[in-house]
Amino acid sequence: MKKIDLTPTLKIALELRHTKVRDGHERDRIKAVLLCSEDWSNKMISQALRRDQGTIARYLDDFIKNQKLIPENGGSEGYLSEEQTQQLTIYVRPPIYISMK
Repeated sequence: MKKIDLTPTLKIALELRHTKVRDGHERDRIKAVLLCSEDWSNKMISQALRRDQGTIARYLDDFIKNQKLIPENGGSEGYLSEEQTQQLTIYVRPPIYISMK
């Protein structure tokens, strides 16, 4: 994979985004792009992030082609209705005991 050239502004924006984002997959994508821009090889990046080299190549390709950083792993649809979810939440919530001695 060739080096990714980032403008100083984009690099700062990615570093800031990395500190604020909670999704670990998105943080890994950002790190891969930043490391590639600093002349790290795919092999070095995959070792540092503990990801497969193919995965790193895909992350970098997604960024180069579409500026993609957010993974599309939104999870699956729930099986419960909104009412069932609320009932379950109430059921599994631990009771609060107040003890005064």
